[in-house]
Amino acid sequence: MTRVVIADDESIIRLDLKELLEDAGYEVVGEAADGAEAIQLIRELQPELALVDIKMPQVDGLTVAEEVNDTSTKVVILTAFSQRDLIETARDAGVTAYLVKPFRASEILPKLAAIVSGQSTTEVLGSVDDKLETRDLVQQAKLFLMDARDMTEPEAFDFIQQTAMRSRSRMRDVAVLILRGDDVG
Repeated sequence: MTRVVIADDESIIRLDLKELLEDAGYEVVGEAADGAEAIQLIRELQPELALVDIKMPQVDGLTVAEEVNDTSTKVVILTAFSQRDLIETARDAGVTAYLVKPFRASEILPKLAAIVSGQSTTEVLGSVDDKLETRDLVQQAKLFLMDARDMTEPEAFDFIQQTAMRSRSRMRDVAVLILRGDDVG
């Protein structure tokens, strides 16, 4: 059974993660509400995984990763922040993976299983890069629609989303078609 420490300053997030992980067969051995406590728990309990929020009181998640880099614990950052520079800083800090909130069990559990099984971290981190690239493409397509079709930002987003649903394709694919100048509706 894989042992996990969860560190997030929001108790509801910790509770949800704990329930999700325990239902999937993980053993949550510790919970922390701040980074300093997370470091202490990771050093003391030596879990295989630590799921750590990036923004926490006292010590942030990247510092936690740096501080426990000499242990065998694999640190996974869970955050709502997905800026490319944060991901690069996380890699430099020794983070194994960077998962963007909000997440679903169907997304997070396979990634954690891949990490535990020793799958290449570049593959796990690559999925984050893919999400960021998708987000960038959708943003560019929204801007294009706002300019070319005089749409508001919500209208442009809805257009992309509805077109993707009608055509049963990904928003990323619709964004690429829009940016190429193809007629998508």
